[in-house]
Amino acid sequence: MRAVADFNVDSFDPVPSPEGEDAARHGRVRIEKTFHGDIEGHGSVEMLAVRGDAGSGYVAIEHISGSVNGLSGGFSLLHIGTMAGTEQWGHWPLIPGSGTGDLRTIRGEGRIENDAAGNHGFTLDYELDMT
Repeated sequence: MRAVADFNVDSFDPVPSPEGEDAARHGRVRIEKTFHGDIEGHGSVEMLAVRGDAGSGYVAIEHISGSVNGLSGGFSLLHIGTMAGTEQWGHWPLIPGSGTGDLRTIRGEGRIENDAAGNHGFTLDYELDMT
Protein backbone atom coordinates (compact mmCIF):
# COMPACT_ATOMS: atom_id res chain seq x y z
CA MET A 1 0.00 0.00 0.00
CA ARG A 2 1.06 3.58 -0.48
CA ALA A 3 0.20 6.88 1.20
CA VAL A 4 1.36 10.25 -0.16
CA ALA A 5 1.20 13.51 1.78
CA ASP A 6 2.61 16.99 1.87
CA PHE A 7 3.87 18.33 5.16
CA ASN A 8 4.57 21.71 6.71
CA VAL A 9 7.39 22.27 9.16
CA ASP A 10 5.62 24.03 12.04
CA SER A 11 8.72 24.49 14.17
CA PHE A 12 12.45 23.85 13.90
CA ASP A 13 14.07 24.36 17.28
CA PRO A 14 17.84 23.80 17.46
CA VAL A 15 19.46 23.07 20.81
CA PRO A 16 22.80 24.90 21.08
CA SER A 17 25.83 22.67 21.39
CA PRO A 18 29.41 23.61 22.13
CA GLU A 19 31.78 23.95 19.19
CA GLY A 20 34.27 21.12 18.91
CA GLU A 21 37.97 21.40 18.27
CA ASP A 22 37.63 20.16 14.70
CA ALA A 23 35.72 21.47 11.69
CA ALA A 24 32.65 19.29 12.29
CA ARG A 25 29.71 21.03 13.98
CA HIS A 26 27.30 18.86 15.94
CA GLY A 27 23.71 19.82 16.61
CA ARG A 28 20.40 18.66 17.97
CA VAL A 29 17.00 19.80 16.69
CA ARG A 30 13.36 19.26 17.63
CA ILE A 31 11.00 19.52 14.66
CA GLU A 32 7.18 19.59 14.60
CA LYS A 33 5.28 18.85 11.37
CA THR A 34 1.69 18.77 10.06
CA PHE A 35 0.79 16.24 7.34
CA HIS A 36 -1.97 16.71 4.71
CA GLY A 37 -3.12 14.14 2.15
CA ASP A 38 -3.32 10.35 2.52
CA ILE A 39 -1.62 10.96 5.87
CA GLU A 40 -3.43 13.46 8.08
CA GLY A 41 -1.81 14.27 11.38
CA HIS A 42 1.17 15.44 13.35
CA GLY A 43 4.85 14.47 13.38
CA SER A 44 7.41 15.07 16.14
CA VAL A 45 11.10 14.62 15.33
CA GLU A 46 14.21 14.45 17.52
CA MET A 47 17.29 14.85 15.30
CA LEU A 48 21.06 14.70 15.80
CA ALA A 49 23.23 16.08 13.01
CA VAL A 50 26.82 16.82 12.15
CA ARG A 51 28.05 19.22 9.47
CA GLY A 52 31.58 19.48 8.16
CA ASP A 53 33.17 21.42 5.34
CA ALA A 54 32.62 18.61 2.82
CA GLY A 55 29.19 17.30 3.88
CA SER A 56 26.73 16.45 6.60
CA GLY A 57 24.75 13.61 8.10
CA TYR A 58 21.89 13.06 10.49
CA VAL A 59 19.90 10.48 12.42
CA ALA A 60 16.44 11.05 13.86
CA ILE A 61 13.39 9.39 15.34
CA GLU A 62 9.98 10.66 14.23
CA HIS A 63 6.59 9.75 15.64
CA ILE A 64 3.60 10.36 13.36
CA SER A 65 0.08 10.23 14.79
CA GLY A 66 -3.24 10.72 13.02
CA SER A 67 -4.51 8.65 10.11
CA VAL A 68 -3.09 6.83 7.09
CA ASN A 69 -5.58 6.25 4.29
CA GLY A 70 -8.40 6.56 6.84
CA LEU A 71 -6.88 4.22 9.46
CA SER A 72 -6.27 5.89 12.84
CA GLY A 73 -3.18 5.43 14.95
CA GLY A 74 0.50 6.20 14.94
CA PHE A 75 3.95 4.83 14.16
CA SER A 76 7.60 5.81 14.39
CA LEU A 77 10.26 6.17 11.72
CA LEU A 78 14.04 6.05 11.86
CA HIS A 79 15.70 8.71 9.68
CA ILE A 80 19.29 8.39 8.51
CA GLY A 81 20.86 10.51 5.81
CA THR A 82 24.03 12.01 4.40
CA MET A 83 24.75 14.88 2.02
CA ALA A 84 27.99 15.69 0.16
CA GLY A 85 27.89 18.37 -2.52
CA THR A 86 24.83 17.62 -4.67
CA GLU A 87 24.71 13.95 -3.65
CA GLN A 88 22.13 12.95 -1.06
CA TRP A 89 21.36 9.58 0.51
CA GLY A 90 18.56 8.79 2.92
CA HIS A 91 16.71 5.87 4.45
CA TRP A 92 13.48 6.09 6.49
CA PRO A 93 12.34 2.65 7.73
CA LEU A 94 9.37 2.25 10.05
CA ILE A 95 10.45 1.05 13.48
CA PRO A 96 9.14 -2.50 14.02
CA GLY A 97 6.47 -2.74 16.73
CA SER A 98 5.91 1.03 16.93
CA GLY A 99 2.41 1.02 15.41
CA THR A 100 -0.65 1.86 17.49
CA GLY A 101 -4.42 1.74 16.95
CA ASP A 102 -5.47 0.61 13.47
CA LEU A 103 -1.79 0.87 12.48
CA ARG A 104 -0.45 -1.48 15.17
CA THR A 105 0.89 -4.00 12.59
CA ILE A 106 2.32 -1.42 10.16
CA ARG A 107 5.70 -2.03 8.57
CA GLY A 108 7.44 -0.44 5.62
CA GLU A 109 9.52 2.55 4.61
CA GLY A 110 9.03 6.24 3.95
CA ARG A 111 10.63 8.68 1.54
CA ILE A 112 10.97 12.45 1.93
CA GLU A 113 11.10 14.69 -1.12
CA ASN A 114 11.81 18.42 -1.17
CA ASP A 115 11.39 20.55 -4.27
CA ALA A 116 13.28 23.67 -5.32
CA ALA A 117 10.49 25.89 -3.97
CA GLY A 118 10.91 24.44 -0.47
CA ASN A 119 7.78 22.25 -0.47
CA HIS A 120 7.99 18.98 1.45
CA GLY A 121 6.45 15.67 0.42
CA PHE A 122 6.33 12.28 2.13
CA THR A 123 5.59 8.90 0.54
CA LEU A 124 4.96 5.88 2.77
CA ASP A 125 5.10 2.38 1.28
CA TYR A 126 3.64 0.07 3.89
CA GLU A 127 1.94 -3.20 4.72
CA LEU A 128 -0.56 -4.08 7.45
CA ASP A 129 -1.59 -7.45 8.84
CA MET A 130 -5.38 -7.25 8.92
CA THR A 131 -6.09 -9.89 11.57
